[in-house]
Amino acid sequence: MMNYIWAGLLILGFAAALVTGKLEGLNNAFFESCEEAVFFTIGLMGIMAVWSGFMNIAKETGLINAISKTAKPLMHFLFPKEKNEEALSFILMNMIMNMFGAGNSATVFGIKAMKKLDCSNQHRKKASKTMCMFLVINMSSVQLIPLTVIKIRNDAGSMNAVDILVPTIIATFISTIVGILICKWFERRT
Repeated sequence: MMNYIWAGLLILGFAAALVTGKLEGLNNAFFESCEEAVFFTIGLMGIMAVWSGFMNIAKETGLINAISKTAKPLMHFLFPKEKNEEALSFILMNMIMNMFGAGNSATVFGIKAMKKLDCSNQHRKKASKTMCMFLVINMSSVQLIPLTVIKIRNDAGSMNAVDILVPTIIATFISTIVGILICKWFERRT
């Protein structure tokens, strides 16, 4: 469906430029936005590489295991039936990455976690309660430092790109708590 929406928007934009005689402006805007997209992507790749590297170092040095032990009561509350320690470790890394606003880097760990959870679920077509809870937490995710948004604001010329810290923490904390409560409510119903 999204392909049709994008195709429709492109056709409408081209038609509007043709009717208004602004084809040259459309062409210039197209190439400028392509250039901006490349620079933006390269900048995000840098953030992703740094955080992925930090998380791999943390995993190899045992820091993730230490954090896992500290977070065990929380993880047990959120995922009471999950026994796969590797899956829980990937979930925790995903949650930490999301907390620091490196959602793109968190995706790698989220995919690994879902693959492990799918194995625990015996590859059924229906998601397990653990998979659903993880998806809810991953999508709402408390963000302490929204690096990607700060980078976007900084690149756009914001006078104070970090002004969004407190509202982001409040909004994501509320969304995560509400998501967990709703998920727990549905878990008890089934």
